[in-house]
Amino acid sequence: MRVALFLFLFPLSVLAQPFPTRAITIVVPFPPGSSSDLIPRALAPLMSQSMGVPVVVENRPGAGGNVGAALVARGDASGHQVLMAPSAILATNQWLYKEAGYEPQKDLTPVINAAATPNMWVAHPDTAVKTIGDVIARAKEKPGALAFASGGNGTSSHLCGELLKTTAKVDMLHVPYKGPAPALQDVLSGRVPLMCDNFSNVIAHVRSGRLRGVALTAMKRHPQAPDLPTADESGLPGFEIGVWYGFAVPAATPKPAVQKLNAELAKALRDPKIAERFEQLGLAVVADSPEEFARFVAAESGRMRRLVEVSGARAD
Repeated sequence: MRVALFLFLFPLSVLAQPFPTRAITIVVPFPPGSSSDLIPRALAPLMSQSMGVPVVVENRPGAGGNVGAALVARGDASGHQVLMAPSAILATNQWLYKEAGYEPQKDLTPVINAAATPNMWVAHPDTAVKTIGDVIARAKEKPGALAFASGGNGTSSHLCGELLKTTAKVDMLHVPYKGPAPALQDVLSGRVPLMCDNFSNVIAHVRSGRLRGVALTAMKRHPQAPDLPTADESGLPGFEIGVWYGFAVPAATPKPAVQKLNAELAKALRDPKIAERFEQLGLAVVADSPEEFARFVAAESGRMRRLVEVSGARAD
């Protein structure tokens, strides 16, 4: 009788254990150095201090982030393994890859949208382009001749260019690179005249004069670049594209663990030092609820699907 009672109560005692019970691993599906890597590394010490367990950041790059995303989607669903899930992971890759290795809306549960940054159209200073209207005019003069660089097929810098082509009804030459760094380097050297990269990646070069800011791809101007007009106010109504950085867990993760992770991540994001550091990087803190983030992801996924279909972009 005692044995039977023990066997009955043991699973309940396991379920009743407070979360977390051991170290938490945040899997970053991209190499070190990017915003996707810097964000969790900034938050991890604060989370560890608050939760009383180690919070470790582990890079698992490959296939545009699909390797790390699939690892978490199929992995530990107790809440102790968390995925850094930017827009590509939750909203774009499923439409770009024939086999991404995971289905975001089926295999992952959104936890929180940590931060977001718009893209910015930039031009080499020697290029006779000062406004988005100039870009469109030059593209119409010589269809298919005006080139823009990107970090690769399906990246936000590529899709930003495709959005301009479809919105303004122009033809431009896409020059993909293996990552944003080499693409940006060729724009800085003048080999390629244009790029639509993340604000946080290009703002320092705009301030130094090595690049010219052309237009922000957001619905309002950025506080760190108040003189730079948006594409929307420059004649392209509704032109908006950027990158957001969320966190997600396997779909089977218990709701209490999801809520706890959301609360701890939000607490760390609201720390004044974190807010100041993110502002310096051009990142705006979001810190929403799991439910709000899930609705946002669904809407963004639909928008990215339509853009990918129109552009014909593929990553494999």
